[in-house]
Amino acid sequence: TAPMEHKVICALVLVSVLALSTLVETQSETCAMAPRERKNCGFPGVTAAQCTSKGCCFDDTVPGFPWCFTPKTIDVPSEDECEF
Repeated sequence: TAPMEHKVICALVLVSVLALSTLVETQSETCAMAPRERKNCGFPGVTAAQCTSKGCCFDDTVPGFPWCFTPKTIDVPSEDECEF
């Protein structure tokens, strides 16, 4: 039964990787934006863990701008909208 278990585990890993790669391709939010575009998502003294647990971005390297901010929505055309 060991070879069969190995095949099942490999199949599950393959399915998981494919599912995760699909999620990455359809992601419609990004934390990459100019500091002036940041919209506050936290509170004074918010930690990185508290910020990211709310689904927000955290970057404390730019003084004078929100460290915890809402991700920027990016338009990802659906497969139906793409023309070849």
